[in-house]
Amino acid sequence: MTKLGRVAVFSAPEQPFTIQQRTLPEPGPGAVVVKVSTCNICGSDLHAWHGKFKTTQLGGSLPTVLGHEMVGSVEALGEGVTSDTNGLPLKVGDRVAYTYFTGCGKCYQCLHGHRVACANLKMAMLGNAEQWPHFVGGYADYFYVYPGSTIYKVSEDIPDELAAGANCALSQVIFGFQRAQLQFGDVVVIQGAGGLGLYAAGVAKAAGAAKVIVLDAVPDRLDLARRFGADHTINITDFPEFKARLKEVKRFTGPRGADIVMELVGRPDVVNDGIAMLSMLGRYVLIGNINGGQTYEADPSRLVFGNKTLIGVSLYEPHVLGLALKFLEQYKDRLPFKELLSSKFPLDRIDEAFQAADKREIARASIVM
Repeated sequence: MTKLGRVAVFSAPEQPFTIQQRTLPEPGPGAVVVKVSTCNICGSDLHAWHGKFKTTQLGGSLPTVLGHEMVGSVEALGEGVTSDTNGLPLKVGDRVAYTYFTGCGKCYQCLHGHRVACANLKMAMLGNAEQWPHFVGGYADYFYVYPGSTIYKVSEDIPDELAAGANCALSQVIFGFQRAQLQFGDVVVIQGAGGLGLYAAGVAKAAGAAKVIVLDAVPDRLDLARRFGADHTINITDFPEFKARLKEVKRFTGPRGADIVMELVGRPDVVNDGIAMLSMLGRYVLIGNINGGQTYEADPSRLVFGNKTLIGVSLYEPHVLGLALKFLEQYKDRLPFKELLSSKFPLDRIDEAFQAADKREIARASIVM
């Protein structure tokens, strides 16, 4: 008997989603069909919904299905799939987290061990909802996990909303710190105390950062950042002028500045600030600025004479998802993760969920199937 599932089809920016039925595909060899239980609304989903983040510029097509911060259970296993990436037996019904993107394994970057930079990347939100396998994003009853994807069984101790967040936000900041070669004793500045910024504070302290300084304009976020491990927080509304803001940052970093600054704001006007906060040989990690067409003025000599490095981070190497899940297991009772749990909306209320998330009426929204 043919099985059907729902997809929330996204056809154009700021237009209502349409809930449609699609035929559930049989998994091919090496593939897995997952029954999605929860998919969070990430900032990039909101940017795509507004049309600022154009998925078509990444090779995607419309209509598609948004959503990528997801978790679910195994619905069907393709031929040859008997275990997860850790080698643990995998069966129908097991709760799993999985990469929402898949490298081809054959291009130059994949062959050199950089699957995150695959030239033929398959990714949630890029597939066409009208074409097989239809279930190409997280706002749907199912998601088709392509062969070669990373998939991990999830501990029962980790709630769905946190496990879903590991799939994007947490894994990205872990990978960002890996790219920046975070070392024990480093001084870290984090621009932005949203979900990614809070994760970043916790990860930096867990990795041995000597000081973590977080900047934001929302007092409640800054309070939560301190509970996630920030040693110092700065409300930027108290320091509207850049020179005063930089002086306040260096009051905590010391005159040499920060070893690592991580941008998690998504605004180009913070980039010059971040570069100025760096020490000699400092590393600036940009994650938030995903919208095309934005610009900022910069003096390149500050990079040259400071031997500073700019690092752009999109996605993460697939093994990092396993590290993110281990981090959640180890710190689930030591950090206030419950404060990150989402307001839940059923799939047929996805428009309401996006509007609430966009207006910041709620801390975070999750779509539950």
